[in-house]
Amino acid sequence: MRILSVGEVLWDVFGDKEFLGGAPLNFSASARRLGSTVMLLTAVGADSRGSSASAAIRELGVAMDLIQTTSARSTGTALVTTDKQGNASFVIDRPAAFDRVELDDSLLSTVETLHPQWIYYGTLAQSLEQGEQRLMSLLRVNPDARCFYDVNLRNGHWNLALVQRLSKAASIIKLNEDEAKKLFDLSAISASYSIDLFCQFWSLHYGGEIFCITQGSQGCTVWQNSISERYSGFPTKAIDTVGAGDAFAAGFLHGHANDWPISQTAKFANALGAIVASRAGAIPAWTVDECLQVIASNQGK
Repeated sequence: MRILSVGEVLWDVFGDKEFLGGAPLNFSASARRLGSTVMLLTAVGADSRGSSASAAIRELGVAMDLIQTTSARSTGTALVTTDKQGNASFVIDRPAAFDRVELDDSLLSTVETLHPQWIYYGTLAQSLEQGEQRLMSLLRVNPDARCFYDVNLRNGHWNLALVQRLSKAASIIKLNEDEAKKLFDLSAISASYSIDLFCQFWSLHYGGEIFCITQGSQGCTVWQNSISERYSGFPTKAIDTVGAGDAFAAGFLHGHANDWPISQTAKFANALGAIVASRAGAIPAWTVDECLQVIASNQGK
C-alpha cells in the first residue's frame, strides 16, 4: 500500500525528556513497520531538533523525499502532561516548521507521480489557513486516493467548521469518544448523544463511510453502513497514551486495505494501540507477532 501522510513532526516534551512524535509521523512509522510505502510531507527546522528528527525518521524507514528543512521556524514541540490514567494534554507552539511546508507545482507533480492509494491527515497541521490549502491542493492532484482523517483535536488548534470541511474528503474518520461527544454537542443536535446517532448525523452531513470511535482501554466502536459494533480492548498498564491512537489508526488501515474482516481489523488495531500505550514515547518498538500474541492470549475473554 502507498500512503501519503501529511502534517506535523514535533518533539513531545515530558519535563526533561523528549520523544519524537506528531500524529502523522507516529502513524507513518507504524504503517511502514506494517509493510506500507509511506511518504511523509512535513518540515523540520534548521536546528538540532530538526537534525535529530530527520535522522530518526530515516532510521524508521519513512521516505525522506518530501521532508523539508526550513530556517523560517523552529522544529515543532509539544509540552505534554499526563493524568493518573496516562491520558495526555498538549501545549503546542505555533507556527512551527511543519507550518512552513513549501508546496509548489514541482512538488505537486512529484506527489502526483507517486500515486498514493491513501492520504492520511489530521486537524492540527490544517488549522492554519495555509495548511488546509496545501491539503486541498494535494487532494486535487490525487483524485483517486482515498482519505483517512485522524481527527486528534488539540485545544486552541481547531474549530468546528474546519473539522466539518476536513471530514468531507474522508472515507475513514477516526476519533475518540470525547471528541465525538464534543462535535455532537457543538452541532446542536437536539437529541441525547450516542455513537450511532453521531455517526449517522456526521456521515449524512459531512462525510465518512467508516467511523472508528476509540474508547481507551475499553477498545473501540466501528460504524459502517448504519451498523455499529463494539470491540473490547486488551488489558495493559498504560505508561503514556501518546501515539497509541496513531498506532491504532495504522493498524486499522492496514487491516482494511488488506480486506480483513472488520472484527479482525478492529482487534488488531486495539492490540497495537494497547502495546504502544504500555511503552514510553509515541513510537516505541513493537512487532506484529506481539500484536498477534496479545489477541491470542485474550481469545474468548
